[in-house]
Amino acid sequence: MATKKAPAKKAAAKKAAPAKKAAPKKAVAKKAAAPKKAAAKKAAKPAKKRTPNPSFMKPMNVGEALHAIVGSKPLPRTEVTKKLWEYIKKNKLQDAKEKRNINADAALQKVFGGKKQVSMFEMTKLVNKHLS
Repeated sequence: MATKKAPAKKAAAKKAAPAKKAAPKKAVAKKAAAPKKAAAKKAAKPAKKRTPNPSFMKPMNVGEALHAIVGSKPLPRTEVTKKLWEYIKKNKLQDAKEKRNINADAALQKVFGGKKQVSMFEMTKLVNKHLS
């Protein structure tokens, strides 16, 4: 059997090729944007009026602590929240430095379970306890 010898590897180091300068790229002309078809379709359709979720509009009984603030008639949650914010803004109970906090007066402390300051996110949780 005849065996082939592998060619001998050359140990010569390759010389580093000189760095080529990149050719400057040509500026590509921008195409004018085509008008969006989706926007045209939206403009053509008449806008549907958004209907609220009926569970939000269901009148809820207001607890004793909330009577001084929103009244004693049954109101939907959305209206209770609106009236509560009207009361807060009228009496300037929103904290000046941290706008997310509400400083409670005597009437609101009953609603907030005796807390002097609550965040507006915590406020909704505490108010829901007084609605049934």
